[in-house]
Amino acid sequence: MSEVTAQRPPEPDWDTVTDEELVAYREAENRLRASPAARVITGDPEPGASIGWRQVSLPGRELPVRIHRPDGGGGGADLPFVLHVHGGGFVGTAVQSDWVNSHLAVRLPAVVVSVEHRLLAPGTTLAAAADDGWDVLRHVLEHAAEWGVDPARGAVFGESCGGLISALAAVRAREAGLGLRAQVLVNPAADVTGAMFDHPSIDRHADSPALTLPQLRLVQRLAVPPGTDARALSPLHADELGGLAPALVVVPTEDPVADHGRRYAERLRAAGTP
Repeated sequence: MSEVTAQRPPEPDWDTVTDEELVAYREAENRLRASPAARVITGDPEPGASIGWRQVSLPGRELPVRIHRPDGGGGGADLPFVLHVHGGGFVGTAVQSDWVNSHLAVRLPAVVVSVEHRLLAPGTTLAAAADDGWDVLRHVLEHAAEWGVDPARGAVFGESCGGLISALAAVRAREAGLGLRAQVLVNPAADVTGAMFDHPSIDRHADSPALTLPQLRLVQRLAVPPGTDARALSPLHADELGGLAPALVVVPTEDPVADHGRRYAERLRAAGTP
């Protein structure tokens, strides 16, 4: 742990951070998260999983994804498929989630595709990251044979900002008629409107070791700059949440956005989504 702490870049002042400081911090932090030293915190990959990168051709861009597949095929040609979206918002990499994704690949078994989505930055809003999650999900399901997955057994899974992107993907999948079997949302930041700071957990845990109020303010500034429809990017404010894939919402006891997940679970239940 001390080695990781020693290598961690100093955090900038989140309220006054410049574009250059944000990029420099993100690059240094992501190098650390992808390094062997970070395994002390993130965990070693599960034995029995093959892990590798692949470029996916999407409309107007190529996007890297990190694929976790059980060695030996997992007992069948067409495995279940899990789309994973890592958390972080303006920082983070699919590599930081190798432990959990390789664990899922081996234990389910399933093919887990983790999206290296575009990170929030000036000029790159939450809409871009949400499109990355949705476009990869649709691409894999529409080319299921190429990926060796069963399109009838798909799920989405994400943490924090990745949970938000996964929830949006589940809504878009319903609208497109692409059936999902499950959505797993770990501490989803489900609200990026002006009301995102009005939840009690924000005040109770504003100085959480994992996430602070200044970081959340930066996330919102980058995610929904002026002129952006924040409700369209906030699952908590979706008009219709019925008919979605059954949801598992995992909420921590001490985190500023914990009430986002609690309120979203309540809205899902009220809409008839189990």
